[in-house]
Amino acid sequence: MKYKNTLKKGSVRFLIFRDGESWFGVALEFNVVVEAANPQEAYIFLNEATSGYLESARKAKLRPIVLNQKPEAEYEKMWQANQDAKLKAKYEKIVNNLPIFSSGVLDLAVR
Repeated sequence: MKYKNTLKKGSVRFLIFRDGESWFGVALEFNVVVEAANPQEAYIFLNEATSGYLESARKAKLRPIVLNQKPEAEYEKMWQANQDAKLKAKYEKIVNNLPIFSSGVLDLAVR
């Protein structure tokens, strides 16, 4: 089986979000979660935690499966919703800058 992440290379998706008074950082494919007082701290803690996780996996020469875990459904949904929102915003920015007078659908059926 081919894995996205190996002990030598790869990437991990992450989220930084607020829940109540706390901020959380999540590394999706590692299933690593950190808690912090602010988003910047959450990012730093998450970076440290994922670096340590990867270093431990390398030292123990673990199989790549530990670097390619299935994320919890809640975090996967949050990730996808955020990516969809980013894509929508990017699309709207492009469309809003086009010099379009009108658009629609022409019905070609014979009446």
